Amino acid sequence: MFFIAGGTGFIGKHLVNAFAAKAYRVRCLVRTEEKARACKSLGFEAGIGDITDRESIRGKLDGCDTVVHLVGIIEEKGDMTFEKVHVEGTKNLVDEAQKAGVKHIFYQSALGASATSWAKYYKTKAEAEEIVKASGIAYTIFRPSLVVGEGDGFTEKLKELVRLGPFVPVSGGGNAKLQPIYVKDWVKCFMTMFEGSGVKGEGSRVYEFGGPEHLTYNEIVLQLMEVMGISKPVIHIPIKLIKVSLPFYGISKGIGSLLGKKVPSVTSEQLSLLQFDNVCDKDSVERNFGFVPVKYRDALKLFIKERR
Repeated sequence: MFFIAGGTGFIGKHLVNAFAAKAYRVRCLVRTEEKARACKSLGFEAGIGDITDRESIRGKLDGCDTVVHLVGIIEEKGDMTFEKVHVEGTKNLVDEAQKAGVKHIFYQSALGASATSWAKYYKTKAEAEEIVKASGIAYTIFRPSLVVGEGDGFTEKLKELVRLGPFVPVSGGGNAKLQPIYVKDWVKCFMTMFEGSGVKGEGSRVYEFGGPEHLTYNEIVLQLMEVMGISKPVIHIPIKLIKVSLPFYGISKGIGSLLGKKVPSVTSEQLSLLQFDNVCDKDSVERNFGFVPVKYRDALKLFIKERR
């Protein structure tokens, strides 16, 4: 049986649907009764709990062979910090997995995860990886680049930016490269690795992968505009000009004051990360999982329904 933490998030929803299609035995950890009912409607078990609350998950993994850990945040809000969610939450989940005799742990990390990273997001992802590796349980760790698809936060925020005003603002030069991978290709990678509640091959492994293209942020914006049917000039705003207002207004108000518009919120760390490449080998999926993933523009056409 699979135990899934994070099954109602962006990637989790797509994976859970794939599990339902295969009639896999699954137990979902959810935080509300409403989400529990949604999981049960797919024929799964569901338990109320939160990995950041050790007591709430006690005994919840009993009888499960494989833990799928998809819980993560891209922005700190209140007491939900990177340290609490990525590090403490993973420690709680791994402790319970050890007690329950779990045979395999899957952890969704991120391309760029490093214990020496200046970015708290990547640093805590790396710390969580080390907790999984030190558990004594066989593991599989995915480090994907940008995952896109229906419901992904990156694309939703970018769509809001594209819709704003007479031009599309881009912070900095927009030349940093990303490697977008379609979420259904991510799911295919996962399903290639796991059969039932087992895992192909032996031992433990970390996979770094992304889509078949290295695209600059500028190219990502232009391709999204094309698929949305929007034609506007792209204006680059010096990142220093944006950041100078952060101590006073916050990132969202800072950009908004420059444009005279309300724009999607983004943290200073996210803004800085967009200035650095986040890529690996273009053939990483084909080499590791045996198929060629769809290109970014083609993926957009599969889940962007509007044309304006």
